[in-house]
This record gives sequence, structure tokens and C-alpha cells, in this order.
Amino acid sequence: MSIVNNYQFENDQVNFVGDYKTHKGNPSILRSDSMLKAIGKSINIRVSGAKSTKIPIIILGNSPITRNYSKKVDFLKKAGIIQSFISLYPSPTNEFIEKTENRGFQTFSDYKTLTNYLTVVINSDMNFFSSMLPKRKLGQIIALSAKEENDISKAEKFLSLIDE
Repeated sequence: MSIVNNYQFENDQVNFVGDYKTHKGNPSILRSDSMLKAIGKSINIRVSGAKSTKIPIIILGNSPITRNYSKKVDFLKKAGIIQSFISLYPSPTNEFIEKTENRGFQTFSDYKTLTNYLTVVINSDMNFFSSMLPKRKLGQIIALSAKEENDISKAEKFLSLIDE
């Protein structure tokens, strides 16, 4: 379900009936099953193979999120699972948030700001990496990577060693 506003067509007129606050169900990413599905699909993409490490993942919705999801979406962004949850609903109420502290969730109300953000994310040379290594092994990887000549070479060496 992705209903944000309800309208009724009556007597050749379209009349506003209510928004997501008056609708009986929760719209879009306000639904916990929608959030969990988006998170699950993002993780599934992230772990699907080497080619997926460069794919930016943005979840686009049409409603705000509740404060309960603030820390979770910011952590998902920090961990590289997603780059952002985005809402195109321009008028969140006081009970919902417009953006989270670290912008794991953001509301965009105009096209230009949205396209500028998307352009920056898509053109960023990001790489997802994830591992569960003992500190000794991680230290060895960092030490070997640090011997490279420049930052890009260090990053490439680190990513190749983490992948072994």
C-alpha cells in the first residue's frame, strides 16, 4: 500500500478526503513490513557478489518515517547497506521526521534538490565492504594497505585483501 492522500470524485469534482493520518492503514515506508522488506532486499543486493559493491541503494517512498526508525536507517547508511531512504511527501507532521541526524532518511520537496542529491550519490566512487575478521588479521590488512603510495591505491589494496 502506498496511499498518502485520499481523494473522492463526486459531481465532476475531485475532493480531498484525507491524508496518511486519517487513512486506516499505514502508507509506504511507515509500514514495518515495507521497511523490513526494503532492508532485506538491500542486504540481499549487497551480499549478492562483487559487482554489487559499487551499486548505490536508495529506497524511495511517499511518506515520512516514525522516530522509531531514525537510528536504524542512519546505521544502515553508515554501514553502507543503503545510501538513503527518501520520501517525496513534502509535508510531514510533528509526529514524523523530515530527516534523520545522519540523513539515512531524507524528505525532498523539490525536484532540483532531489536530482542534485541523486547525481552526487550515483557519481560517487563508493565501495561496499563487509567482513568479520579477528583484530590481528584486520591489523595486518591495514598495515599492508598503508604501504601503498596514495589514498586510492591504499583503498584498492585494502578492498582486495579484505576480499581474500
